[in-house]
Amino acid sequence: MTARTEARLILIRHAPALHGGRMAGRRDVDADLSGTAAIDALRDMLSSEGVDSIVTSPARRCVQTAQALWPGRAMAQDPRLWEQDFGGWEGLPFADLPDLGDLNRADLAAHRPPGGESFDDLCARVTPALREIAVPGVTAIVAHAGVIRAALGLGPSALGFEIAPLSVTILRAVPGHDWSITCVNRVAGG
Repeated sequence: MTARTEARLILIRHAPALHGGRMAGRRDVDADLSGTAAIDALRDMLSSEGVDSIVTSPARRCVQTAQALWPGRAMAQDPRLWEQDFGGWEGLPFADLPDLGDLNRADLAAHRPPGGESFDDLCARVTPALREIAVPGVTAIVAHAGVIRAALGLGPSALGFEIAPLSVTILRAVPGHDWSITCVNRVAGG
């Protein structure tokens, strides 16, 4: 058997969050795992990827999703993979969130909710974590939309990417560089 020298990250957004129509960045909520066909299709899609290790955000929705995809497999948790901290906005109904107007992406990425962190802050937290996690082989990471956007390494431009629940984004480490983006927001059967 040949040792793997390339590092690949398979980033998976957790199953839909049972957030009750309220902001849940750091608020810990369960995953809606009732869509067993979607979980089964994603598990089948990932079976050919040769996943060597699994890392999750500590959020219940991420851990539950990973356990549904790989029952009985060992997995590590990394607190640096939590979703963006929306501070005073956590738990607010979506309809009550403030309108930020016509902020451009750079200003939006720099904006911090009261007591929270900006997308730029999230990128600064996630980037070194991914570099550390990316060892030769294939690592699956079950995390959040914000974490996956941050992983793209595109700064404020990443805010333009949709990251669907149970979607896959694959990054390949390029020696001497950051990442080669293999795919973004791929869904099983899509």
